[in-house]
Amino acid sequence: MGVKRVRSTTGVVALTGILLLTSAPMASADQVRDAQWPLTVYDAEKVWKTSQGEGVTVAVIDSGVDASHPDLTGQVLPGKDFTNAGDPHKDDDGHGTGMASLIAGHGHGVNGSSGVLGLAPKAKILPIRTGSNGDKLNTTEWAAGVRYAVDHGATVINLSLVDSSAYPGSKAAKAIEYAQDHDAVVVAGAGNDAGTVNYPAALPGVVAVSAVNQGLNFWSKSNTGNVTVAAPGVETPQADPTSSSGYVVADGTSGSTAYVSAIVALLRSKYPDLTAGQIINRLVKSASFLQHEGKKAPDRELGYGIARPGTALTMDIPKGSKQGPFLKGSSSTSTNSVAGSDDSDSTTHAKKKKKKFSSGKILLIGGIAVAVVIVGFLLAVLRNRRNGGNNGGPGAGGGTPAQGPGYQPYPNAGTPGQGYPPYPGQGQGPQNPNPYS
Repeated sequence: MGVKRVRSTTGVVALTGILLLTSAPMASADQVRDAQWPLTVYDAEKVWKTSQGEGVTVAVIDSGVDASHPDLTGQVLPGKDFTNAGDPHKDDDGHGTGMASLIAGHGHGVNGSSGVLGLAPKAKILPIRTGSNGDKLNTTEWAAGVRYAVDHGATVINLSLVDSSAYPGSKAAKAIEYAQDHDAVVVAGAGNDAGTVNYPAALPGVVAVSAVNQGLNFWSKSNTGNVTVAAPGVETPQADPTSSSGYVVADGTSGSTAYVSAIVALLRSKYPDLTAGQIINRLVKSASFLQHEGKKAPDRELGYGIARPGTALTMDIPKGSKQGPFLKGSSSTSTNSVAGSDDSDSTTHAKKKKKKFSSGKILLIGGIAVAVVIVGFLLAVLRNRRNGGNNGGPGAGGGTPAQGPGYQPYPNAGTPGQGYPPYPGQGQGPQNPNPYS
């Protein structure tokens, strides 16, 4: 079975099969900059004061990347062409160049004021060119490209494609496992046919991305299900060497995937000591449903929310498990169940300590209660004996101590922990709440 790109086509064209993407040419580079609404939504200028993706290599496994495009000069590494044509910088489709521009475009002109600015403008792009026949790609080629990318320093892998043959246990899935085992973050598009999240996005540990529009509302053509996060993917201007102007505006989860790859590049640059799993942890825990009140994570449309680069970079988030917030699923189904992170484990441990302490405290109080009762019993016996001696009798009470007016024993004396309100944590098992609910 073949794989299909979330690809650019001139005009509004419905592609048969899995994916749908619409695009139209842009008239000028200045119009492109003005139309880049995701940069405004993300307050990119502020984000770039913290990180611009410097020192991070993002592999774009796609149709190739045109390194001569004015918005990408100096950003594109040599890469590899798996089509045997020998030129990863050749892009007859335009899709790969578009994804690269959203990730690491630097614009052009005076102070880079024209053209496409990527969200991680100082990241480097490693182009991996794979062959195609129309909208179908070669699964073997892109899977080999994943391994090549990892072996050549990519720590973020952008897969703006879907491939139903990349099911768990397949060669493609094993290539992605190879990337994950080598500490790379794999980001993939959910798909654009309003169906269910397809592979490779549905594989364990892969960041599956859906799309939102300018109102930050879910794009109705995005696939749903095991979504990780959402990002801008509607009417996004991007570079395209096949267009007469060099630009198109496009819809699709390809663009939203590229934006999430850029956010991951920003995080990897800012936090070089974090593992891939811990980077995903920051991505997920900083996401938000924003105006979508009432949603609970994981949501079928937005996952854990809309990715927010500024918050992801600056929010106080514990590192969490090195494996990240998601447990690797079985080979039977997809992916992303939230696992307990280190901070929740610490909370559980603290509650266990508190429980142990409270039990000891109640035992101590119970012991004191028992001692008080025993002392009272002895005093009563002595008093009764004295009273009995004065009356000449054998000792009143028949061994039952007399109790003065108003005397009440401790409740359940001698049974530690009963009859008292529980100390916080007493009688409750360790908890590991889902921080996203």
